[in-house]
Amino acid sequence: MKTPNYSFEKRKKELKKQKKNEEKRQRKLNRGKEQPDDVLETPPAEPQA
Repeated sequence: MKTPNYSFEKRKKELKKQKKNEEKRQRKLNRGKEQPDDVLETPPAEPQA
């Protein structure tokens, strides 16, 4: 039976963690950019006379 390669498993786990953190960072950046656009896209309320 082969011995477990803990270095490989650790590296794999670290890469998965880095990928998750990068996706989270991208979501945060995109969220910050989208909010001002939403304000501009909503039509202004027309005053009723």
